[in-house]
Amino acid sequence: MDKAAELTWQWEDSPGKTEQQEQSPDDGDKAEVPGQPAHSKDKPPQSHTLQWETLGRQFVEYEQVAQFLIPEEQQRRLLDFLPPFLKAWEQSAGAIVFPNIQLLASEVSKLLTKEIKRNLNGKPAEEARLALEQLLQQKGETENGHLLLKSVYVLSQTDLRTMWNIIGSGLPAALMQCLYLFFTFPLKKTSDDGEASEDDTQTQEMLVKIMLNMYREEQGVEELLAADKLQSLIIATASLWDQCSHSWKVPTGRVLRTISKAQTKTSIVYLQAVDCIKIAIQNLFKLADTLPACDVCEAASIVLCFVKDSYPISSALLTEFEDNDGYQLLLKILLRCEGLQQNEGDPYLDEILDMLTCLTTCGKTELKVSGNIVHPQLPHFDFERTRSSGMTVKNLQAFQVLQSIFQKSNDQHLCGRILAAIGTIWAWDTVNFFLLEWTLQPINQFTDIIHFKPHPVQVQFFRLVESIVLDLSYVPHEILKKVQYLIKENIVPFCTLTALRCLLNMTKKDLLFSDIFRDSGLLGLLLALLRKQAKILRKSAGTHLPGLEEGTEKELNAVMLKMVAALTARSVRNTVVLKDYGMVPYIKIFLDDECYRSATLSILEQLSVINYEEYMSIIIGALCSSTQGELHLKLDLLKSLLRILESRKSHSAFRTCSGFNGLLSLLSDMEGALQDPPSGLWTAVGQNCILELVFYTLQGISAALHLDPVNSYFFQRNGLFEKMAEDLGSLGCFWTQGEWQIPVTLEKTRTFAEFLDAAFCSSEPFPMWLKNCIWILNFLDHMVKGTLHLKSYFKERKPEMGEASRDDQEGPQAQEEHPAVFKRPGNKLPASAYRQWGNPEEKWEMGDCAIVNPGAVCVMVRLLPKLYKKGHSELSQEIQCAVVDHIQFLVKSEKSRQVMCGSGLLSTVLTSCQDAFRNKSHPLHLPLTRVFEKLASQAIEPDVLRQFLWLGGAPPLSSRPSTNKTEVLSCQGSDSAWNEGVYTSLPWPLSWDPVQSSLSQEELAWAPECSLPQAA
Repeated sequence: MDKAAELTWQWEDSPGKTEQQEQSPDDGDKAEVPGQPAHSKDKPPQSHTLQWETLGRQFVEYEQVAQFLIPEEQQRRLLDFLPPFLKAWEQSAGAIVFPNIQLLASEVSKLLTKEIKRNLNGKPAEEARLALEQLLQQKGETENGHLLLKSVYVLSQTDLRTMWNIIGSGLPAALMQCLYLFFTFPLKKTSDDGEASEDDTQTQEMLVKIMLNMYREEQGVEELLAADKLQSLIIATASLWDQCSHSWKVPTGRVLRTISKAQTKTSIVYLQAVDCIKIAIQNLFKLADTLPACDVCEAASIVLCFVKDSYPISSALLTEFEDNDGYQLLLKILLRCEGLQQNEGDPYLDEILDMLTCLTTCGKTELKVSGNIVHPQLPHFDFERTRSSGMTVKNLQAFQVLQSIFQKSNDQHLCGRILAAIGTIWAWDTVNFFLLEWTLQPINQFTDIIHFKPHPVQVQFFRLVESIVLDLSYVPHEILKKVQYLIKENIVPFCTLTALRCLLNMTKKDLLFSDIFRDSGLLGLLLALLRKQAKILRKSAGTHLPGLEEGTEKELNAVMLKMVAALTARSVRNTVVLKDYGMVPYIKIFLDDECYRSATLSILEQLSVINYEEYMSIIIGALCSSTQGELHLKLDLLKSLLRILESRKSHSAFRTCSGFNGLLSLLSDMEGALQDPPSGLWTAVGQNCILELVFYTLQGISAALHLDPVNSYFFQRNGLFEKMAEDLGSLGCFWTQGEWQIPVTLEKTRTFAEFLDAAFCSSEPFPMWLKNCIWILNFLDHMVKGTLHLKSYFKERKPEMGEASRDDQEGPQAQEEHPAVFKRPGNKLPASAYRQWGNPEEKWEMGDCAIVNPGAVCVMVRLLPKLYKKGHSELSQEIQCAVVDHIQFLVKSEKSRQVMCGSGLLSTVLTSCQDAFRNKSHPLHLPLTRVFEKLASQAIEPDVLRQFLWLGGAPPLSSRPSTNKTEVLSCQGSDSAWNEGVYTSLPWPLSWDPVQSSLSQEELAWAPECSLPQAA
């Protein structure tokens, strides 16, 4: 045997599975079936090779003697050869190594064809059907038919040449006759349980797979026509669907769809000659009135397959379909599907709709329509450059069926599928939208009836309308006018809401829509509707109105506000229209409701572009009139204010509208809010929310002061920093009872930055009041540097592994007290300390930091004595020392000292920390004195110097060596301390030369008996 001529094939063991993937003729010489063994490139085992070699020799012997044998003997020898052949195939896992496989396929196929014809010859249909069943099934002692069927089944899955030999045997026509009988004449004989037996199922599967393999080839279809049973089977499916064999419905549909895909010019001429499509349509018209909708869909889909698949070759069947009212049939069938369950009949309904959608592109000539572009259009839209891809609509009759179904049906699934089909047609070619809308106007007409459709269909429809703008970049003015009319009529609130959302998304796409919707009257319509709703809200004055405050109506109001906000955004002209309509007082009414607030603030922010004063008066007024419990309102107003204060042009309006006093009044209203434990109204409010309100209030003040010398002078001159310190000190976390501070020796000291980390990022049990104090001092520190108003001045801090484990041990209460991070945007207060920007001192030395708001340092100093609470003496003094050290660091550079001297820090230090200056053992005495020295070395006012000397707070001589010995000012006043001869040495820079001093002799003569120091 010639080894080079051997072919190896792998096939499935048994035909046990009922599903098979159809394969196109272009797939090669081998047709694979799902579930069959994969093709093995390895040589079969030696035993299998010997087995196939033996079979090969036996078949060669059969070939040599076959021509000398009588037909009966020839048939017997071939049948005797098949069992070992099938056994070898099974034992070799589906691998066939056989040199004469094509001749074997031809011989076996001819014998099977002969046996089928012998059983059909001269018998009535029912008897012939029974005879075929007995022939092909594995029953009794005679199994020749089943043996032949299984052999052909195995051979039909080899290569293409082998398949051609099978087709040439006449088997396609014979099996079509079998299929016709099995389909049209059901047998009642089944197994005891009422289901088809396993043998019946396997026989059916093998028979169907053989036909699928043959009929996917054009040669197979050509051979099939000889039996004159194709048109009979097609007509039978259209007329006997309710009487046919139930078990053969799906297999018959599979076979006919395979034949449809392999149609040839000859098969089309044949079907046209026998009026196959015409007769099938007439029969389906009758079934459409009696059969269930899902069954009619299944039968009609088979006929429609032949119409659609034949069009690329010839339009004859489509013409026959159209001439015999085929579209009316489809409309009738599809309308009968109204009310079906979601999955009932879906595959065939969807198949009909898909084929009908494809038929819209089947036509002889291109549609010619004149361009009717209405301007204005989006800048990048150019219809002249729109090129066709070839998938354009040419068959308006087919599309009219889709359009009519949507107009006549209110079924959610059916209408949704129609809209999806239209979207598919648009996706095929952009030109299709214009071809359809300039002829049949489907979307234009659908707009008139869309409010009758189910809600999901309304949503899908307006998404389709939205895609015209977003995907096609075209402005459909006529459609938009109808949508606007729909909004005006407001027949169905949900439909109005959905339509308005559609227009809102369009408006966000391009600024052009702001002009379009203004000129079309939509802006005026919305303002009128909002005025009406605002009056209702004002009259209700907090009472519950179910019709307005709940459901679609309230959501509609919110979307109308968003639409107005979108129309006024970046459009000064539309903002002027809103103002000229007198809408500002009515827009303010919507601020009170949280669901309206975001859009309302957006409108008011746009109003600030033309009138900052009006915006500021509204926001500041709303802040001042808000109650203590309206924390979220205050936060939203403050965030809006911060966005506007980003423009320096707004700073003057903020000042003239009493913005500073308004924000400070917020702090005043929070008196006692941060007490631990909370009391009164603040019990129900989390301290995180209160801290966030403090933060945004200070942030607003910082933004208004930033790089604005006029505002800074106004704030400083009117004593508002002192007012701020007073208001912050009354929040409840600072100590206000003025207890005498007991000096404590500190074992360790930490910097301000280290204190922040220790307070918020470790398990050290800091009391809540102290944490709140540190938060506020941290805010003030960033205000000093001019970074508090910046949105990104802090970073989220992720706890390290050790810190995370300690936090876990603290439990839920600790987690409540240690919020995770600041979250922006949003109304939830950050909870962990934000990471400092590296080492502050290094930043300062590099020149990265500067004192922008020196008054904030004075506020920190005024709060310094209040950082003390009985029972936490050591911890209180530690944070006090950390703050003083931080202030000392702030005045490290000469420039900073100049700034701070001009802001009155020296006077503030002496006024706020008198106890520390009087008591030399006080922990803050020495660091405060150092701060005083640094500032005094730069500049000092006479009154401040007198106050310092009266306190006697200068360090003793031994505390600071001086090479320049000077005599101190001696005063013989009434003060007992001075009368007792308490003299204090003022080391440099507090000792000075009167000649170099800028103070006059009169200014120095502040006491009757006070002499200038004399140089040693």
